[in-house]
Amino acid sequence: MLRFLSRFLGFLCLAGGFVALVYDGARSIANNGLRVTSLSDVFLTLFKDKAAGLQASVQGVAPWLWDLAVLPLTLAPASLIGLVLGAVLLWLGQPPREPIGFLTRP
Repeated sequence: MLRFLSRFLGFLCLAGGFVALVYDGARSIANNGLRVTSLSDVFLTLFKDKAAGLQASVQGVAPWLWDLAVLPLTLAPASLIGLVLGAVLLWLGQPPREPIGFLTRP
Protein backbone atom coordinates (compact mmCIF):
# COMPACT_ATOMS: atom_id res chain seq x y z
CA MET A 1 0.00 0.00 0.00
CA LEU A 2 2.83 2.42 0.82
CA ARG A 3 4.56 1.55 -2.42
CA PHE A 4 1.40 2.44 -4.34
CA LEU A 5 1.03 5.71 -2.44
CA SER A 6 4.67 6.60 -3.05
CA ARG A 7 4.38 5.92 -6.77
CA PHE A 8 1.09 7.82 -7.03
CA LEU A 9 2.53 10.88 -5.29
CA GLY A 10 5.67 10.53 -7.41
CA PHE A 11 3.66 10.65 -10.63
CA LEU A 12 1.71 13.66 -9.32
CA CYS A 13 4.92 15.50 -8.46
CA LEU A 14 6.44 14.65 -11.83
CA ALA A 15 3.32 15.91 -13.60
CA GLY A 16 3.33 19.10 -11.53
CA GLY A 17 7.01 19.66 -12.21
CA PHE A 18 6.48 19.16 -15.93
CA VAL A 19 3.54 21.59 -15.94
CA ALA A 20 5.66 24.16 -14.10
CA LEU A 21 8.47 23.63 -16.63
CA VAL A 22 6.11 24.18 -19.57
CA TYR A 23 4.61 27.23 -17.85
CA ASP A 24 8.07 28.73 -17.26
CA GLY A 25 9.04 27.99 -20.85
CA ALA A 26 5.95 29.72 -22.22
CA ARG A 27 6.53 32.73 -19.98
CA SER A 28 10.17 32.89 -21.01
CA ILE A 29 9.28 32.84 -24.70
CA ALA A 30 6.60 35.50 -24.23
CA ASN A 31 8.89 37.82 -22.25
CA ASN A 32 12.04 37.28 -24.36
CA GLY A 33 14.00 36.34 -21.24
CA LEU A 34 14.34 33.59 -18.71
CA ARG A 35 11.45 33.53 -16.22
CA VAL A 36 11.44 30.92 -13.45
CA THR A 37 8.61 30.32 -10.99
CA SER A 38 9.95 29.76 -7.50
CA LEU A 39 8.37 27.46 -4.96
CA SER A 40 7.40 30.46 -2.83
CA ASP A 41 5.40 31.90 -5.77
CA VAL A 42 3.51 28.62 -6.10
CA PHE A 43 2.91 28.48 -2.35
CA LEU A 44 1.64 32.08 -2.33
CA THR A 45 -0.71 31.33 -5.21
CA LEU A 46 -2.15 28.19 -3.67
CA PHE A 47 -2.25 29.16 0.02
CA LYS A 48 -2.70 32.93 0.27
CA ASP A 49 -3.90 32.93 3.87
CA LYS A 50 -1.30 30.59 5.36
CA ALA A 51 1.73 31.92 3.48
CA ALA A 52 2.24 34.85 5.85
CA GLY A 53 2.48 32.65 8.93
CA LEU A 54 4.94 30.14 7.47
CA GLN A 55 8.08 32.06 8.38
CA ALA A 56 6.83 32.84 11.89
CA SER A 57 5.85 29.25 12.57
CA VAL A 58 9.17 27.84 11.31
CA GLN A 59 11.20 30.38 13.28
CA GLY A 60 9.10 29.59 16.35
CA VAL A 61 10.21 25.96 16.20
CA ALA A 62 13.87 26.57 15.35
CA PRO A 63 15.15 30.04 14.38
CA TRP A 64 18.13 28.69 12.44
CA LEU A 65 15.95 26.37 10.32
CA TRP A 66 14.48 29.20 8.25
CA ASP A 67 17.83 30.55 7.05
CA LEU A 68 19.53 27.20 6.47
CA ALA A 69 16.82 25.00 4.98
CA VAL A 70 13.45 26.59 4.26
CA LEU A 71 14.49 29.86 2.60
CA PRO A 72 16.79 28.25 -0.02
CA LEU A 73 14.11 25.64 -0.68
CA THR A 74 11.44 28.27 -1.31
CA LEU A 75 13.71 30.19 -3.68
CA ALA A 76 14.39 27.07 -5.79
CA PRO A 77 12.52 26.63 -9.09
CA ALA A 78 9.20 24.84 -8.62
CA SER A 79 9.75 22.68 -11.69
CA LEU A 80 13.09 21.41 -10.36
CA ILE A 81 11.64 20.62 -6.93
CA GLY A 82 8.66 18.82 -8.48
CA LEU A 83 10.74 16.76 -10.87
CA VAL A 84 13.35 15.77 -8.27
CA LEU A 85 10.76 14.96 -5.60
CA GLY A 86 8.75 12.94 -8.11
CA ALA A 87 11.81 10.98 -9.22
CA VAL A 88 12.77 10.20 -5.61
CA LEU A 89 9.24 9.05 -4.75
CA LEU A 90 9.11 6.85 -7.85
CA TRP A 91 12.49 5.37 -6.95
CA LEU A 92 11.29 4.64 -3.41
CA GLY A 93 8.09 3.04 -4.70
CA GLN A 94 9.62 0.70 -7.25
CA PRO A 95 9.00 -3.02 -6.77
CA PRO A 96 11.84 -5.11 -5.34
CA ARG A 97 14.18 -6.73 -7.80
CA GLU A 98 14.14 -10.45 -8.46
CA PRO A 99 17.02 -12.20 -6.73
CA ILE A 100 19.55 -13.70 -9.11
CA GLY A 101 21.69 -16.68 -8.31
CA PHE A 102 19.50 -18.54 -5.82
CA LEU A 103 19.45 -22.32 -6.09
CA THR A 104 16.02 -23.85 -6.65
CA ARG A 105 17.11 -27.41 -5.81
CA PRO A 106 18.32 -28.50 -2.38
